[in-house]
Amino acid sequence: MLLRIMISGLVIAMTCFAALHSGMDNYKTGQWHRDQVAVLMYHHLHSVDESSSTITPERFEAQLTYLLEQGYAFITLDDFRSYLDGGTVPDNALLVTFDDGYESFYTEGFPILEKLGIPAVNFAITQDTLNPNASYIPYMSEAQITELKGIAPQLIEIQCHTHALHNKLGDDALLTTRLPLESGQESDAEYHQRIVQDTRTCFSILEAANAGPVDAFAYPFGIYSKDAIQAIQEGGVRYAFTIAPGMATRSTNRYAIPRINAGNPKITPEYLHKAIQRRARP
Repeated sequence: MLLRIMISGLVIAMTCFAALHSGMDNYKTGQWHRDQVAVLMYHHLHSVDESSSTITPERFEAQLTYLLEQGYAFITLDDFRSYLDGGTVPDNALLVTFDDGYESFYTEGFPILEKLGIPAVNFAITQDTLNPNASYIPYMSEAQITELKGIAPQLIEIQCHTHALHNKLGDDALLTTRLPLESGQESDAEYHQRIVQDTRTCFSILEAANAGPVDAFAYPFGIYSKDAIQAIQEGGVRYAFTIAPGMATRSTNRYAIPRINAGNPKITPEYLHKAIQRRARP
């Protein structure tokens, strides 16, 4: 009798454990969002350097690995373009983006992305790709961009973060402000032409290295205006990304695409997962 009770208890315990384990598996591959895209934003990867937008390669890989384990589906920029045009994306869709075009993307980021099979977009400042070692943090060179596109044309896209406008005049972004000139303040027409020309210069440099279309843009410092949008649109931009947190849907303004910051060193894989969930729309 005692043996039967022990066996019965063991069967119940095993059944409960199996159910719990199954539930955990379902949780790890749950449907976190549907018919929308979480666009993640990174900047610089470095094992020693510290800043609010620098994370270690180990943290970067841990984040991506954890998100894969949770059931997220990483898409390409081309997938994202198609989605905004009416196409579909998988449940839990994510798009990885980097700003600035730092060389760390080439040396540290790409090997991790390639190993995990995850696509990404890097918005490069093309003035800096022409002189990649001019600043404290080196940038990708044109040769490195060309090499990346040759190695992984379906995995990596390099898009525009302006040519020479990633700076400020006081508290104002060069992309949105009228500059002081010897003859007085820049006119609206002069401002418009400056932004259009800068955008076209950025595109022309990247088109020489990019296998695919160059039509996407990230606003420096996330600052933009109606006039800036009109100018970059004339310069060839079809999709522009902000730093405002949120999820992208088909109704999202193509010139105000939100992104979720993932590149702060305090953001753990678990916290990033929760941050995406908080912003997912029902």
